Amino acid sequence: MNNVFVYCEIEGTTVAEVSQELLTKGRKLANQLGVELHAVVAGTGIKGKVEDQILPYGVDKLFVFDGEGLFPYTSAPHTDILVNLFKEEKPQIALMGATVIGRDLGPRVSSSLTSGLTADCTQLEIGDYDEKKTGQHYENLLYQIRPAFGGNIVATIVNPDHRPQMATVRSGVMQKALYDGKAKNEVVYPEVAKYVPEFDYVVKVLDRHVEAAQNNLKAAPIVVAGGYGMGSKEGFDMLFQLAKELHGEVGASRAAVDAGWIAADRQVGQTGVTVHPKVYIACGISGQIQHIAGMQDAGIIISVNSDPDAPINQIADYVITGTVEEVVPKLIKYYKSNTK
Repeated sequence: MNNVFVYCEIEGTTVAEVSQELLTKGRKLANQLGVELHAVVAGTGIKGKVEDQILPYGVDKLFVFDGEGLFPYTSAPHTDILVNLFKEEKPQIALMGATVIGRDLGPRVSSSLTSGLTADCTQLEIGDYDEKKTGQHYENLLYQIRPAFGGNIVATIVNPDHRPQMATVRSGVMQKALYDGKAKNEVVYPEVAKYVPEFDYVVKVLDRHVEAAQNNLKAAPIVVAGGYGMGSKEGFDMLFQLAKELHGEVGASRAAVDAGWIAADRQVGQTGVTVHPKVYIACGISGQIQHIAGMQDAGIIISVNSDPDAPINQIADYVITGTVEEVVPKLIKYYKSNTK
């Protein structure tokens, strides 16, 4: 009772990476609260195939719902599984990925349980809260932290009175790590029919097409990112040349994506991909808080900007003041001559 729950998303019998990242974070939150970490996964033909992808992250109890009609994902059965399971287990925190599935499932579950939900969190912490109007003091609430008002501020959201406290988190925001402590690793296989009425299966997926990612931006050790300061689509051609020399990937700010200079799947930031490269080279990027949220944990940040007062320079380890037209070709030339 009152444990931390993570909904584990799957593709066939493969657990999504974002779910493993949330299990790692969920384990830390559970330890802080002195409770257990529980996980739930639902699919077809998954028994015996998903447990080893979930339990090593410190899960005390895993609920595996295996039945026909649970994959591919449809809204109704997965919603009823979580709603009915949460009514039984009464978790204090429930986490899921801010994916296509999580964005559909999370609001349905929180609405059914009247619990509220904070989407696209960039941090999750445990802390206390004092309600100024009533003077009431709350302990060990989930701080659901995310940029708000277009990214101009960072908001900390709390849910004092309703449970579970629900949040979604984008892939890459948290870092996954196998748990080196002791966990119970208990697995149960509930009877799906007790949680899902037959009419939930009325919607069937007739055809489904999944495309593999066109880039490896999230896992790249070096990211060369461009902003509106690149000036054009041709400007990004320079960045692709530089990334090729460095064996890295090209990223972009939202402004560059909105301008149509580069594909949306290369957008780094709160509304894009979160990256943790060893080196992040920001070219012509001003450094709005939405963008910084997606790359601030890079090992080394290098800023190339004609404006010495650009906000991104405040978090950069190295600043090269100059236009991208001047600086980037020199970097390409230098790396070409030194990698032969």
